[in-house]
Amino acid sequence: MSQDSTTVPETSRKLSGRRRREIVAVLLFSGGPIFESSIPLSVFGIDRQDAGVPRYRLLVCAGEDVPLRTTGGLELTAPYGLEALSRAGTVVVPAWRSITQPPPAAALDALRRAHEEGARIVGLCTGAFVLAAAGLLDGRPATTHWMYAPTLAKRYPSVHVDPRELFVDDGDVLTSAGTAAGIDLCLHIVRTDHGADAAGALARRLVVPPRRSGGQERYLDRSLPEEIGADPLAEVVAWALEHLHEQFDVEALAARAYMSRRTFDRRFRSLTGSAPLQWLITQRVLQAQRLLETSDYSVDEVAGRCGFRSPVALRGHFRRQLGSSPAAYRAAYRARRPQGGAPDRGPDRLERAERLGGDRAEVLEQRPGEHAMPLRRPGGPVTHTGHHHHPPHSPHPPGGTEPGKPESDAYAPRLPEQATGRAPGRPTLPGQRERPVG
Repeated sequence: MSQDSTTVPETSRKLSGRRRREIVAVLLFSGGPIFESSIPLSVFGIDRQDAGVPRYRLLVCAGEDVPLRTTGGLELTAPYGLEALSRAGTVVVPAWRSITQPPPAAALDALRRAHEEGARIVGLCTGAFVLAAAGLLDGRPATTHWMYAPTLAKRYPSVHVDPRELFVDDGDVLTSAGTAAGIDLCLHIVRTDHGADAAGALARRLVVPPRRSGGQERYLDRSLPEEIGADPLAEVVAWALEHLHEQFDVEALAARAYMSRRTFDRRFRSLTGSAPLQWLITQRVLQAQRLLETSDYSVDEVAGRCGFRSPVALRGHFRRQLGSSPAAYRAAYRARRPQGGAPDRGPDRLERAERLGGDRAEVLEQRPGEHAMPLRRPGGPVTHTGHHHHPPHSPHPPGGTEPGKPESDAYAPRLPEQATGRAPGRPTLPGQRERPVG
């Protein structure tokens, strides 16, 4: 279950008698990054009852019998060992030093035992690799840093890796994306245990948003696991990335790989952790982002140059993944980074452009040669109404207009938002139907 869901799954096991729900154990390993390691220590290890935050009892545990040196060469001393995990109702693995190294067997055994006795197990960032090595993510949804998600999916094919979520709550096992997403998950845990008021009070003390919308979509890159370089699918993937401006579907990719669609889907998912259709849509949206940032092509032209069959398809997928329309994204980007030495339009415009995720619609200041574009609240999945208005003139075909033309989105259809429990942009899981590209 994602961070956008409105309900939280029930813990599947009853907590054993010797464990206490208010006790949180943090499992540290040598070589771990200090930022991720400090997140649960700050959230659960400081008494903030004066601010209305219920108190947890923190146990910092060494996951191995070696000096605990963090990134930067700092050496830590943990007051507890693995035996202390037997008292914890929640066990947090903030990070793991290397996704290529197996975690210590003793630590994995302690995590399995804690889970069997009803403890809630949490993996922040690369800590998901430790949970996966212990077998605690088998058959479950999980996430990690987007850069490592393909490797996690390839190494542990029974894990349903979702590289788009900031965190995933599957009841008694929870995982988060990289770095700051660990704060999001820890706040979610406080919210689950003690309610929104307590989580909000803690967020104010930490000076962070109590709940962030969206996911990792805007940070995704073309990165694929290094192992794919030796796989026959590597050539097909490289071809797809070089021909995103063309209209092709997954059937065409399967044909290039000389595979049936079913076999291609299975092989592709095992390599990348994502269904090929979802991966293709993501790459097209990423290419659209780049063009919106670096060119003056209109939204219609960007759609054509990214392989979408229509501007409507681009807008729908763009909004689902990034929470705003292409025109609003470009306006916000340019407001943050004035181009060509253009004068800054002042804090008022920048503030409005930055407030894409606000609760009320905002209208950006109209630029010369541009139509004013109303910004609507980003959020849940977007569905097309089945009809829309076209501009009174025919759009220019892809590649038929020289760069420098002012971008216009005045005829963008209004796409109704529907509140659902499913996070926007979530990859297709087994048993779900895929939507066609465009």
